[in-house]
Amino acid sequence: MSRKNGKSGNASLRKEILSISIYLLSVLILTYLLMTFVVQRTVVEGESMAPTFTDGDNVLIDKLSYRFHSPKRFDVIVFPYGYDQKTYYVKRIVGLPGETVTINSHGELFINDEPVKDPYLADIITEPGLAENSVYLKGDEYFVLGDNVNHSADSRDPSIGTVTKDEIVGKVNFRTYPFSKFGKIKKAEE
Repeated sequence: MSRKNGKSGNASLRKEILSISIYLLSVLILTYLLMTFVVQRTVVEGESMAPTFTDGDNVLIDKLSYRFHSPKRFDVIVFPYGYDQKTYYVKRIVGLPGETVTINSHGELFINDEPVKDPYLADIITEPGLAENSVYLKGDEYFVLGDNVNHSADSRDPSIGTVTKDEIVGKVNFRTYPFSKFGKIKKAEE
């Protein structure tokens, strides 16, 4: 009788190990799918998005939203730098497809010749760059600026230019670090 209990004990142990292994494998696959297609963590480097984000802030990128709707003005997005696909930029959308973006000599932002008060810009724009001569955005192009506009490489710079929708990795919605700023990123009107 003890032999039978030993065999049934081994079978039970094997079932338990198999069950745990399948569970762990499922968790790993789900985590991989989540991190690949739904959300991604990144670290902000530099001060180009200050005061909204500062050097070392950890943020989560929502990679799913823009599959269902288009980016909106003032969304914070992440996209790869054109010359180094391992470098990602975090910037705010100010110009949408079909619009014309201009920055005049007084540092004022215009969309379709109408002044736009960007509630996120930390300063008056001192260098209009490409937007000095107006930039027309084609059907899938976005014009982005850093909130710390005078210390930001963004769509005004010819090495970056406009960002197409297919280049956008996702939208920044949530900060995970520093813990004192943990939480959803608030919009200007909130």
